[in-house]
Amino acid sequence: MNIKNKPINFEDERGMIRDIITDDSVDAITLLTCNEGAVRGNHFHKKSTQYLYVISGRLLYASQTGNNPVEKGEITEGDLVTNPPKEKHAFKALENSLVLCLAKGERKGDQYESDTFRLEEPIL
Repeated sequence: MNIKNKPINFEDERGMIRDIITDDSVDAITLLTCNEGAVRGNHFHKKSTQYLYVISGRLLYASQTGNNPVEKGEITEGDLVTNPPKEKHAFKALENSLVLCLAKGERKGDQYESDTFRLEEPIL
């Protein structure tokens, strides 16, 4: 599980600047609203890397690589989670939340389902 809290890079009376991704490119940016109690994911992507950035709210995040144990952790505002290809992932909104999903690879737009593989047994 790769969770990083992204620090504020600059802040003054006008507001703040926070770099989310600085060392990679993305092919798609998707905005997700998650109502309290909603579960999303329980899938993996064979070829795509996915980033989840929490704008607001609080979520329980779970991931699993291969047959290793499922890892769980809480993610909140400013956290960035990286899901490399083949990593199973899911999250549950512990409160109403707003999340950016950034993808590199085939998981985008009309091609979303071509690289999304649903889990027979949910990890969350």
